[in-house]
Amino acid sequence: MAEFFNMGGYAAFVWPSFGITFLVLWANVWFAKNQFKRVTRETARRSAMTRAKKQARAS
Repeated sequence: MAEFFNMGGYAAFVWPSFGITFLVLWANVWFAKNQFKRVTRETARRSAMTRAKKQARAS
């Protein structure tokens, strides 16, 4: 088992690369979720504004 974690002497390069990869993947998911929330809120806001304008014109 120790040989696996040592990665044939390349553990100092392999494990950080795994860590960086997972960090980048996590950041990608996090940024996508935040952008989706922001766009959803903005779309709802614009939709409400459009409905309010249409109601104001109809009155």
